[in-house]
Amino acid sequence: AVERAYEQVIAAVLPSIVQITTQTGLGSGIIYDTAGHIVTNAHVIGDARSFEVSPATGGTPRAARLVESFPIGDLAVIKVDDARGLVPARFGDASRLRVGQMVLAMGNPLGLSGSVTEGIISALGRTVSEPEGRGSPGATITNAIQTSAPINPGNSGGALVNLSGQVVGIPTLAATNPELAGAAAPGIGFAIPCSTVTDIAGQIIRDGKVTNTRRAALGVTVSGAVGVDGRPAGANVIRVTPGGGADRAGIRAGDRVTSVNGIETSTVAALSEVLATLKPGQTVKVEITRQDGSTATVDVRLDELPSE
Repeated sequence: AVERAYEQVIAAVLPSIVQITTQTGLGSGIIYDTAGHIVTNAHVIGDARSFEVSPATGGTPRAARLVESFPIGDLAVIKVDDARGLVPARFGDASRLRVGQMVLAMGNPLGLSGSVTEGIISALGRTVSEPEGRGSPGATITNAIQTSAPINPGNSGGALVNLSGQVVGIPTLAATNPELAGAAAPGIGFAIPCSTVTDIAGQIIRDGKVTNTRRAALGVTVSGAVGVDGRPAGANVIRVTPGGGADRAGIRAGDRVTSVNGIETSTVAALSEVLATLKPGQTVKVEITRQDGSTATVDVRLDELPSE
């Protein structure tokens, strides 16, 4: 019965999956609507503005162009010039996901078009940071779906699908194991939930850009700080946004953020992960170390993270 269900889901959903080719690599995408919009990961498209899109089920490649990229959430929308015959995917309801549900990951791992792997939803509500790349800070994904379905290079931007044939997430990254020299940890992959995908893609298609990130920000630009022992020691404030939350609270350039609401922020990624669990407008207690070595705890009313 499960085998039959798999076959039916693959037959229904695979026509909505595409391979995206850029000058620097390959990735996957999901046909979003009949107008030719395709949603994928921002890291799949990188800095490219034009693409070649091929159906995962085979067929003639089509030219596509960038609509908008949202790197902080690792999502992007591109649009094919010729949308004839495209089959949009159906998106599910993220609030109905349960740990243990069977899922299929569809995409183009290693350029192998139309590949399908299977697994379960292992956990929900994860906050995960991606590694930095191309000089940009890695995205922080909120409410990520953890899955045991293998996620390989090229799977990014494809679809995590339930047995009702609905897209429940976009597979985005595999966990890495530091003990294996940073190689992928088998059976631990993460997907952006469909609720985030439809929210961000909807804004980009409607407004040409993300107008509401729904993410919290301190209102500072930071870089990693290292202590005398060579270990991470917080986030150095390089710049304070004038009139923002940190500015209003008296945080200055040169201060070092060491915790938010009692949670240690020893790295920039740790700070991003804490902020990702909070909402704009919330007030938080931020512990800082001044340049003279004195410490202070200030109340900061969080801003909304800009989309740029």
